Amino acid sequence: MNGPDSIQQQTPLTSGDFTESTEPFELFTAWFDEARASEPNDPNAMVLATVDAGGMPDVRMVLMNGLSPEGFVFYSHINSAKGRELAANPKAALLFHWKSLRRQVRVRGPVSPVSDAEADAYFATRPKQSQIGAWASKQSQPLESRLAFEKAIALNAAKYAIGEVPRPPGWSGWRIVPQSIEFWHDRPFRLHDRIVFQREGDGWTKTRLYP
Repeated sequence: MNGPDSIQQQTPLTSGDFTESTEPFELFTAWFDEARASEPNDPNAMVLATVDAGGMPDVRMVLMNGLSPEGFVFYSHINSAKGRELAANPKAALLFHWKSLRRQVRVRGPVSPVSDAEADAYFATRPKQSQIGAWASKQSQPLESRLAFEKAIALNAAKYAIGEVPRPPGWSGWRIVPQSIEFWHDRPFRLHDRIVFQREGDGWTKTRLYP
């Protein structure tokens, strides 16, 4: 006789939904739409992993600000640590973790800069204070004090008090072109569902993985 925590009394190991998907971007979009409805903050937040010149891994949180079958897009300063690392080694990994849904998505692939037109178009959608902050920040560089940063913000706010704020020449974006996308969903007793899509030519192959 099975006890109250028996595996047999839980839902089946095969969920019968996302594990049957055949195209990763449609599945990601469906999961992302659910995350936007359930996550309390920044459902587009993702971990970005790169490596430095010595091969040491580096990781930080960024925001996904573009999604299409071509890849996942984020923006930052090209002279930031991530920008310098991607210039030297244009490969990256991403991780989305939606705690409210008990799901995560892992992405790996090469990275390429977005076009100037794309960067201009996205920069124009940012709040003006964020645009001014992009001019004031020498991202990842040593900062003398918070006061020095606030002075730089004030100077740029005065400079661009009237009219549109142009995109700073050192501010742009990158697109991670996925070679693999893995979907993970929490299941009881750590018997999680995992599937990974691998790019193959113009299509994808799908493999189910052990937890």
